Amino acid sequence: MTMSESLELVSATKSFGGWLKRYKHHSRALDCEMIFAIYLPPQAETDKVPLLWWLSGLTCNDENFMQKAGAQRVAAELGIAIICPDTSPRGTDLPGEHDSYDFGSGASFYVNANQAPWSKHYRMYDYVTEELPSVARQHFPLNGREAISGHSMGGHGALVLALRQPGRYASVSAFAPVVNPIVSPWGQKAFTAYLGEDHGKWTQYDACELIAKGASRQPLFIDQGEADNFLDEQLMPERIEATCEKHDHPLTLRRQPGYDHSYFFIATFIEEHLRYHAKHLQRKR
Repeated sequence: MTMSESLELVSATKSFGGWLKRYKHHSRALDCEMIFAIYLPPQAETDKVPLLWWLSGLTCNDENFMQKAGAQRVAAELGIAIICPDTSPRGTDLPGEHDSYDFGSGASFYVNANQAPWSKHYRMYDYVTEELPSVARQHFPLNGREAISGHSMGGHGALVLALRQPGRYASVSAFAPVVNPIVSPWGQKAFTAYLGEDHGKWTQYDACELIAKGASRQPLFIDQGEADNFLDEQLMPERIEATCEKHDHPLTLRRQPGYDHSYFFIATFIEEHLRYHAKHLQRKR
């Protein structure tokens, strides 16, 4: 998928020698106007730089991570660009789209919906894996090396995108991801509406199922707060731990005592994640 339309600059803010910018464009994949954020480190003024994709969680948009995670200082030091897409199509106003926090607006689950009326706009998998990367390559000084990370629903998205595309991302990490959405109430609600009743179609968007099928051998790095309110009902990290152990899949799962699901948790450990990705982004393939 290519994208020839120009970008409209929404805002630009200097940060740690680099620039945090927000852009608007028309998405063909989603058939609506979208806004995304990009942090360009100071090194991007003279060289092409590697890129970290960040996928945010339920209710978020492109701004949450950029404003709350405190990632720019370390990204500037390491010379890494960061792109934050929005978490769902916007302005479509489908029936029931805005009725609950865990479905519709801000809750795409990064799938390609195949059920009406969602299938017309809710094709976030294509947007994040094809269209927006094409836009980024055309407009920004990127060197082609990519990593991916995310939080909660976005952590689910990061794991699924990496596992479904072996070799695409140099590294993948996640904060409190939904690792087994086919058994999570959040995932079941979204997948039923977006993908229909055929559970066989759900498995392509489930990290545990992809690992069990041997989709990829990509090492996984996950941080999970032990005081997370959603730990037992929605996130269930023990499921990916057991799946990885059964199928001998490389996994680093760190349980962090006292930490919850908030951006205080992300801000505490984001530097370690950025340095983890930097090491992999610097390696030659």
